[in-house]
Amino acid sequence: MWNYEKRLQYPVNITQTNPQIAQVIISQFGGPDGELAASMRYLSQRYTMPYKEVSGLLTDIGTEELAHLEMVSTIVYQLTKDLTPEEIKASGFDKYYVDHTLALWPQAAGGIPFNACEFQSKGDPITDLFEDLAAEQKARSTYDNILRLVKDPEVADPIRFLRAREIVHFQRFGEGLRIVQDQLDSKNFYAANPAFDCR
Repeated sequence: MWNYEKRLQYPVNITQTNPQIAQVIISQFGGPDGELAASMRYLSQRYTMPYKEVSGLLTDIGTEELAHLEMVSTIVYQLTKDLTPEEIKASGFDKYYVDHTLALWPQAAGGIPFNACEFQSKGDPITDLFEDLAAEQKARSTYDNILRLVKDPEVADPIRFLRAREIVHFQRFGEGLRIVQDQLDSKNFYAANPAFDCR
């Protein structure tokens, strides 16, 4: 179904390592509001979405989130590439290094490993789209927090791109919610699950 284009959606070219910043940015790989959870959330929800255009939207955005996962992984990799043991110890990256060396592994900035409980797929179109809207806002907030801490333009530039895409995704999920709401017989959107409860 997918065609893989062998380039990043937005270029990442970091010339200076910085394991301290890598420890912050890794949260957008495997943290509670990161790209791994986003891609799995949307690609899972699409199966029970009863409206083709919204299912297509979930597929489109879920696929783009995989591209963002690749960008975040590239940022972390470039920030930690070829670190010496002395640099690893001095930066506090040693705890991660002990378990993963310099390989990419999904975890939050606080060290909590990724868990599928980070995202929800409920099978109720209204519930799932509100989950998606909230997820995009939480990811945008996380990127805002990262940008408050990161001043290196080589790192901040792709992070700003990723932040901007969260805003676009939020808007597109709002459009998807409108499509679902317009299909309902009742405008009381919270009384019934349109996927199961036909009234």
